[in-house]
Amino acid sequence: MAEQDNGAKSSVITVKKYANRRLYNTSTSSYVTLDHLAEMVKEGAEFVVTDAKTGEDITRSVLTQIIVEQEGKGQNLLPIKFLRQVIGFYGDSLGGLVPRYLEHSMEAFHQNEARMRGSMQEALKGLFPMPGLEEMGKQNMALFENAMKMWAPFTQINRTPGAAPNGAAATPEKAEDIDALKSQLSVMQQQLDKLVKDRS
Repeated sequence: MAEQDNGAKSSVITVKKYANRRLYNTSTSSYVTLDHLAEMVKEGAEFVVTDAKTGEDITRSVLTQIIVEQEGKGQNLLPIKFLRQVIGFYGDSLGGLVPRYLEHSMEAFHQNEARMRGSMQEALKGLFPMPGLEEMGKQNMALFENAMKMWAPFTQINRTPGAAPNGAAATPEKAEDIDALKSQLSVMQQQLDKLVKDRS
């Protein structure tokens, strides 16, 4: 058991933070950025960040910085209400229970992640029988483009009222139906693009 523990400890990467805020990965002997550390987290790499001068463990503050940067890029995972509630627990007598509760909740969510992805893929299999979300996205793009070609004649009618084939004028009701279908296809495309992006 002792040998396993030592092996586990040796696999933890040490990152040193210098006074100029630069981060140095001691395992690769290279400077890294917060984006690099974010990728390491996603890949499951274990690391600790220490102050290069004092040796103090500052992993928590650096991970918090990563979250702030990721939130600033537009993908907001932390609702404002949640942030207010967390802040409210600082200094509270129950504040000590919050870290363990959040850790347990996220661990449970992580364990169910594969099941959730599988359920989502299974639910969409009937519409898009593809082996993965990436292929599903590609097929959906082709479907969307073909649909736009199919609606092209109607689009011409909408742009030039009264110029319908065979002298038939387009009715406002039909034009509205076509616009609604195009809008639904556009929303579907955006949702599937997001699924593919999140999966990758």
